[in-house]
Amino acid sequence: MKSRSGVPKNRKGLRIGGASGYWGDASIATRQLLAESNLDFIVYDYLAEITMSIMARARAKNAEAGYAPDFISAAMAPNLQEISRQGVKIISNAGGINPLACSKALEASISKAGLDLNVACITGDDLSNQAQELFNRNINGMFGDGRFPDPESIASINVYTGAFAIARALTMGADIVIVGRCVDSAVTLGACIHTFGWTFEQHDLLAAGSLAGHIIECGAQATGGNFTDWHLCADTMDDIGYPIVEIKKDGETIVSKPVSSGGLVSIGTVGEQIIYEIDDPKNYLLPDVTCDFSDVELSQLGVNRVMVSGARGTSAPNQLKAVITWLDGYRGGHILTFYGFDAAEKASRFADAAIQRSTQILRDKNLAGFSATSIEILGNESQYGKQARVKNAREVCVKIAARHEKEAGIAVLLREITGLALSGPPGLCGFAGTRSRPSPVMSLFSCLLPREDAPMTIHFDSLSEAFRQPVAWNIQGHVSGNKSRKDQTPPAVPTPRGATTKVQLIKLAWGRSGDKGDKANIGIIARDKKYLPFIWQQLDEKTMEDWFEHFLEGKVKRYYMPGLGAINYVLDRVLEGGGTTSLRNDPQAKGYAQLALAIEIEIPVEMAAGLL
Repeated sequence: MKSRSGVPKNRKGLRIGGASGYWGDASIATRQLLAESNLDFIVYDYLAEITMSIMARARAKNAEAGYAPDFISAAMAPNLQEISRQGVKIISNAGGINPLACSKALEASISKAGLDLNVACITGDDLSNQAQELFNRNINGMFGDGRFPDPESIASINVYTGAFAIARALTMGADIVIVGRCVDSAVTLGACIHTFGWTFEQHDLLAAGSLAGHIIECGAQATGGNFTDWHLCADTMDDIGYPIVEIKKDGETIVSKPVSSGGLVSIGTVGEQIIYEIDDPKNYLLPDVTCDFSDVELSQLGVNRVMVSGARGTSAPNQLKAVITWLDGYRGGHILTFYGFDAAEKASRFADAAIQRSTQILRDKNLAGFSATSIEILGNESQYGKQARVKNAREVCVKIAARHEKEAGIAVLLREITGLALSGPPGLCGFAGTRSRPSPVMSLFSCLLPREDAPMTIHFDSLSEAFRQPVAWNIQGHVSGNKSRKDQTPPAVPTPRGATTKVQLIKLAWGRSGDKGDKANIGIIARDKKYLPFIWQQLDEKTMEDWFEHFLEGKVKRYYMPGLGAINYVLDRVLEGGGTTSLRNDPQAKGYAQLALAIEIEIPVEMAAGLL
């Protein structure tokens, strides 16, 4: 039997399933997790910086759009009867930039199903109507990326909010909570705060709950998806399990998945997700707490069960991150295939000709030139720089793309790429439907705003309740718990004995990479901590800078994580502006760890036994 809070009365823990890692995640997750039949919450994360720009464009066309409609149609509607029967509570940031519209659509679906489920909606993160006032403050970007955009070009302004308003909505009696741009982990932390009564001074507990949320916020990435040792999950990829966290009141967490599902929960899969898309692991800033994940430890408890402990926290920052999307011209492109003799050379010349012809036509039309162009020969060497192994591939894909201040400029390029098909070298082919279309470029501007700029409102049962975070959050330096139990000194390499040999890093470590704006992070986790001193010594910042010199415009900084036996590398100015503006084939650094894992590390021969 479950209490009104949704927590079974006969156990002390809390079980939360993570059913979505982004807008577009698989629709099977909700049904799969409900089949487990003993969850208290299912949480959904739909939002990313790119997603916000897409939703902003949707709302601009339709005032009732701007949220994730498949949350209603695919996740909720087919499963509402079972959600109601089991008493599982739902928390989702599917509201995007229009949570009220999302809430309205969900209530209509619940009514159609003849159910009595209470929906709460939280607003306050959307500051779009304050564009001019914020512009007048002369706010600088938090990454040194200029000044606040022209208000006339702005599509959305959203502040990253936290978990306490979610907890309050649950306490008010909500069965389903819809929010906008909260941080990804807040949907999990909010359930913990509500269930266990954690307060804003209990920083270590808030950090533990945030870490649990961080582990499941990307769905199956914690259960074998995107895993370095992908072959261990290859045969069960079609039925990969979505993650479940079992959280105790003291913050101890166990990661698992539905028993009958595929995939894998191991120190490797969970560790990779922990290190995914973070910056300084000792200073991971969230609206509710500043987290220190450097001492986090993982223990394999059994098949597909991993215990997580050691998260630490200090008080939350005074300011909240805000992301502004703004119209910054247009972009477009196409991918074609060449095969046969001289495939790469043919593709390169074809792409050059397309850009050259388009540029001439722009001049003839008295239009400006392209603001940026990109040609990548995929299957040859464009992703690898000096480390490319294939120089004369007999089959390649060529990606041709450009940016222009006007939609008409991109239309010229797309038309001329098609028009060259009968004029170019032999071996051109491809599989596509209609010609690609120009897309608006919604650039991102990130800045910090005072907390008081974003007062929250909880809409529930025809009422609206104002919610403000406690003033005590603004007190810096107040800490709780024991900090940094482990030695934070990077490991020294043992005195060499005997012969050495070089092995690829992938034999010694797991790796995961991701993006934050124009930055990329590459997390490297030693498979055995005995390898870590050699990795630390040889894979320094300069080595990483050299390895990625074909992409990198800034510097690399590395951080030591003794708990996981890991190193996090942060590459600055490496994504050509980031996911919403970049013309790269991989604008979000999803494959960067794969490149780094090819680096060779020299270790003693006896240590390499069985690796070669």
